[in-house]
Amino acid sequence: MKTFHRVMVLMLGIFLVAGFARADNKYVGVTKCKVCHSVEKMGGLAYKVWEKTPHASAFTVLKSKEADEVAKKKGLTKPASESPECLKCHVTGGGKAAEEKKEDGVTCEACHGAASAYLSIHNKKTPEDKEKAKAAGLVIDNTGKLCETCHNAESPTFKSFKFADMWKKIEHAGPKK
Repeated sequence: MKTFHRVMVLMLGIFLVAGFARADNKYVGVTKCKVCHSVEKMGGLAYKVWEKTPHASAFTVLKSKEADEVAKKKGLTKPASESPECLKCHVTGGGKAAEEKKEDGVTCEACHGAASAYLSIHNKKTPEDKEKAKAAGLVIDNTGKLCETCHNAESPTFKSFKFADMWKKIEHAGPKK
């Protein structure tokens, strides 16, 4: 019985620490993700998929004349590339995260959460490590609800969003086990 209580106390401690770590997670930047996620054997080819998507150039789009016209029509007083209303979806962390470069656009951490607490454990081999990574802030959303925080009618260029169709354009798996 003592062993059971020790295990429960240890597990509770891990979850409490992970919960606090999640709140304090920092963005590490896409170059940290690239290290493993551009080599199939290590972390899958997610980086190579990402860099070919509109997410990678989401900030660059805001620097266009067309984007500034859209911002002006919305009543914004700053250029699109400086407007929080635009940055919230075109830059990971909404442009507020000092650790992220705006030029990187919408990176891995926009969808998977700021990675400082889970970076070193999320791609380990065991299911326990994956659960620890989730407890430390790794987000895996297979529903599209997270996507819809930006891909919605609030966007002035929104047409429609069907998660299953859009996922096919950005689908990326982890390493082959």
